[in-house]
Amino acid sequence: MNGLRVLLFEDAGVDQLYPITVGRPAFAIQCAGYRLIDWLEGWDVPLAAVVRRHLRAIQELHYPQLKPSLPTSDSPVLLINARLVPCHSNLSTLAKLVADRRYGVIRSGTALAAAFLPDTVAWREEATQDHFDPQKIFHEQLTRVSPLASPLRLFEYPHDVVRYNEECIGENLEQRLAKGDYREIRDGVFLGTDAQVGEYVTTDTRQGPIIIEPHAQIGPYCFLRGPVLIGPHSKVIEHSAIKDYVSVGSTVKLGGEVEASVIESYTNKQHHGFLGHSYLGSWINWGAGTSNSDLKNTYGEVKMEYRGRKVATGMQFVGAIIGDYSKTAINTSVFTGKTIGVCSMLYGFVTTNVPSFVNYARSFGQVTEMAPEVMASTQQRMFLRRKVTQAAADIQLLRDMYELTRHERQLAGEPLSL
Repeated sequence: MNGLRVLLFEDAGVDQLYPITVGRPAFAIQCAGYRLIDWLEGWDVPLAAVVRRHLRAIQELHYPQLKPSLPTSDSPVLLINARLVPCHSNLSTLAKLVADRRYGVIRSGTALAAAFLPDTVAWREEATQDHFDPQKIFHEQLTRVSPLASPLRLFEYPHDVVRYNEECIGENLEQRLAKGDYREIRDGVFLGTDAQVGEYVTTDTRQGPIIIEPHAQIGPYCFLRGPVLIGPHSKVIEHSAIKDYVSVGSTVKLGGEVEASVIESYTNKQHHGFLGHSYLGSWINWGAGTSNSDLKNTYGEVKMEYRGRKVATGMQFVGAIIGDYSKTAINTSVFTGKTIGVCSMLYGFVTTNVPSFVNYARSFGQVTEMAPEVMASTQQRMFLRRKVTQAAADIQLLRDMYELTRHERQLAGEPLSL
């Protein structure tokens, strides 16, 4: 990788990934145990990223290794779409491209997935620019290289995170074991430094390994069926069942029954209740007794609704897609294939998609708007519990997310009581 420079960019497709990408860069989506940024940091090359303007302060705060522009150099540049699925096969394709010095362009449909260019010109980032369009900015350089047929997969819709988590977790965990420092305590069960497994834990690794990252804890009387990844400092409480393609981030509390789901860092789902074929963002609280459905009564294909448009998933099992900071009350029930926006509070039966920043109690006849100031106070209390410092950028992000999702509350068709 010597002499290489890498530029990550968010294109217009990130908006189609709402609610996942309302408050996080697309390169920070966890899937199958990795984020795209995790893979690229291992390359040890200069990294730059151009994100939407409301995320620039967050990038500077949480991803200081990413510069807003590339250093001036004659060395080649690899442009990578931030929506690239963080799977080993994708990154291997790019690494081989660089190693073979095959300059060219790789597309996924009409979107630019990646481009390897011998050189670039400098660009000036506009203060009002939301999406970086390399096909416009680097038009001249892109026309000078050939299209390449190498396959690369991008996240197109939120449910793709659930799909690719299941498809890629095997190859990703294999790579994690090859690079990490683990001890195998029983067949297919691997522990990182200071990870602990309680008594009477039953494991099944016939379909894939179980990896417990450093300082994570598994309580007694649990059942784990791989492939499963439990992130660092996370905790699985006693009498839990964690099985089949579960990918858990850092500092997560987990309990009940969890199947084929992605759970981002700092989220709590520690009580009884079912979570299946779902994506949970960060700082979510899945209340006691909360369960979601991931299968239609007809056993048919799940169709998702995004911004009023029906999208066929091609999947029989799809649960819920839940944005950062949302929370469910005790015994909440979430119907199949629903999306929950950021910073919303859920009560009762969730039978429709839920906008961001609302108190959703539709089964009781009420949906009310949530002020960003309320969420800022809640955020402060949550951060204090986990010894995380609330920065000005975190508070501003809540305000920005509120404005960015205003159209959801206007289009939701719900009687908002303000």
